[in-house]
Amino acid sequence: MAMGDYESTATSLEGEENLIAAAEHIVKALGSNKNFTKDVKKILADLGSQLSTMATVEDNMVEGKKSGIEEQLSVVEEKIMSWESDDSMIWDSGPDEVAEYLNAVDGARKLTERLENQCLSSQEEKDLLCRAHDVLQMAMQRLEDEFKHVLVHHRQPFEPEPMSFRSSEDDAVEEGSIVSFGDESVEESTLRDSISRNSEEFIVDLVRPDVISDLKCIANLMFSSNYDHECRQVYILVRKDALDECLFNLEIEKLSIEDVLKMEWGTLNSKIKRWVRAMKVFVRPYLVSEKWLCDQTFAELGSSNSVCFVEAAKAPMLQLLNFVEAISIGSHQPERLVRILDMYEVLADLLLDINALFSDEAGSSIRIEYQEVLKRLADTVRVTFLEFENAIATNASTSPFAGGGVHHLTKYVMNYIRLLADYNETLNLLLKNHDGAAATSLSPNTSPATREESITEYFSDSCSPMALHLQSLTSVLEANLDEKSKLYRDASLQHFFLMNNIYYMAQKVKNSELRLIFGDKWIRKHNWKFQQHAMSYERATWSSILSLLKDESNSSSGSTSRTVLRERLRSFYVAFDEVYKTQTAWLITDVQLREDLRISTSLKVIQAYRTFVGRQMQHIGEKHIRYNAEELQDYLLDLFEGSQKSLHNPNRR
Repeated sequence: MAMGDYESTATSLEGEENLIAAAEHIVKALGSNKNFTKDVKKILADLGSQLSTMATVEDNMVEGKKSGIEEQLSVVEEKIMSWESDDSMIWDSGPDEVAEYLNAVDGARKLTERLENQCLSSQEEKDLLCRAHDVLQMAMQRLEDEFKHVLVHHRQPFEPEPMSFRSSEDDAVEEGSIVSFGDESVEESTLRDSISRNSEEFIVDLVRPDVISDLKCIANLMFSSNYDHECRQVYILVRKDALDECLFNLEIEKLSIEDVLKMEWGTLNSKIKRWVRAMKVFVRPYLVSEKWLCDQTFAELGSSNSVCFVEAAKAPMLQLLNFVEAISIGSHQPERLVRILDMYEVLADLLLDINALFSDEAGSSIRIEYQEVLKRLADTVRVTFLEFENAIATNASTSPFAGGGVHHLTKYVMNYIRLLADYNETLNLLLKNHDGAAATSLSPNTSPATREESITEYFSDSCSPMALHLQSLTSVLEANLDEKSKLYRDASLQHFFLMNNIYYMAQKVKNSELRLIFGDKWIRKHNWKFQQHAMSYERATWSSILSLLKDESNSSSGSTSRTVLRERLRSFYVAFDEVYKTQTAWLITDVQLREDLRISTSLKVIQAYRTFVGRQMQHIGEKHIRYNAEELQDYLLDLFEGSQKSLHNPNRR
């Protein structure tokens, strides 16, 4: 307080105290003395008249003030009541009507506040306040309806752009869309949903931009009139319906955890793909735009914007997260791994968006639940990955695989691994603290040699966590294939089977992005392995047969020698016919491998046959020569087609 103001106030108070003291003195004097002079009586009469005039003026001022408030209330009441019998909406009647109505409502609010701030003693005054409250309540109910109308009537249709897809370039369907894996049929995916990681956040208009100022104006007026709860409730109700409609348009159903757990994999697979597409659209741009609309509407009203947004978004968000929760506690079958990774990547990609959208206290429950669901899904990925390895290790066979071709298990595992390569960054992150398990936690069914080999590779190579786990998977697969090969009684077919399968594995890695993960060392090693099995096949099949054609220079000539040579040649033909009959049924699907093995076999067999026949023709006699070298070579070209033939069948071709 300034010094002058202080002195003025002090002087005023001192004067008032003196006046009170004088009045008290007069009253005391009047009580003790009844005889006054004419002058005293005149002074007292003038004082009484002055006091009476002051009271009358004050009473007239109070009456005038009440009369003015009542007149103003009647004016705004008339304007507000004029719309009560009208079914049309004020905000559809033009800006002039809107402005007049808002002025009337604001006038009712101010009059009510003035009456509430006065000390009301008479019943008439209290009735006036009650009337003002009724008028204001009537106006607020109307504004609530108008607020809802503007929100609903001026909604903009939200049409998300079609999601893009990218081919996984997976040739898993080369043998058909269904492959056998253990006792189950697993549908192999030919497409992998693409979630663009570089898409910019953008805001779409969920209501017409020109009505946002109207929404803000209504909200401000309702809040200042202490009808904030009603305003928030109608906003939350309308926008929650809009969010539910968005999920419906994105084909997201309301499913309980029990519903999800009971689903067949084919149905669940489709719903996961739908969820993956919907989740990103729902959060970005829809929830981002929803938050922007809420912020614009309640910009001047404290934390109401956050509360309204969270309350509107909570149920739809929990609906989406409950589906993830059901997946995380459901089956960990290997065929689910890729879909679970799709879900994890979407959630991880949107984590920053969720943290920003629900950053304050009101949104903490959703933010925390989202983070917890993401962690549980990460654990599910790890468990499912280990289940995949266990499934490979325990995939038992009771009978040998027909034709010695590429086993369904090999195709399934390698095609699946190729799909996993698309998730390189994610798997490296999730398996980061579990890379030791890849080398040391092999199945009990794994052979000691394979176990030692895997551990050696782990400690000798500096590989990414994903590379270690994928190499572990292939080691387990090889161990399983080795066990399956032992079901063949024929040693040559054992090596033929392993050659086929290891070659397939090496080619899958070599000719895809897996090469960057496995490395050239792994490829060279497996090329060497399948070549060793190819040579072992040739030895097991042809060594004993070609030994019949060896040159025995120490043999004596004559009839006995001719008989032996003819018998050896006859035995060769019998053995060759048997190989032809058997190995035309064997299968090499890879054209290059089939041709390479035919050429390698042909070089050895034809050279030995030509040499034997050329040297021993005079002892054997032409009539005992069943095939010339060119015919044998043609016969060898029939091998490995997977269709059994016989040399005694004239229509073998």
